[in-house]
Amino acid sequence: QAQLVESGGGHVQAGGSLRLSCAISPSIVDIRAMYWYRQISGKDREYVAAFTFRNTTDYSEAVKGRFTIARDYAKSTVDLKMDNLKPDDTGVYYCNAESRRAPYVYWGQGTQVTVSS
Repeated sequence: QAQLVESGGGHVQAGGSLRLSCAISPSIVDIRAMYWYRQISGKDREYVAAFTFRNTTDYSEAVKGRFTIARDYAKSTVDLKMDNLKPDDTGVYYCNAESRRAPYVYWGQGTQVTVSS
């Protein structure tokens, strides 16, 4: 059973918006932080944004001011709202959970985001 499931990817024109959502399984407990990463073709997976257990957020310089990460505790999701998308944002976006308990790190299967110029 998948413990992190991403949804919301798709194809959008430059300047458009998308909202990604990551459903968190109740089997993942004692979460320290939730993250979004992305992998652009031919490059290593890179950090995008974080939401910590203190309800603080952090963003990479590449997306700061355009992306917003938010956690919905009632729905057990972590969302990534992406505005003013650029072709350079094209890639596979992954949800990540960091827990205080083994196995400590969880990954989703990824969702494709394609931004055309």
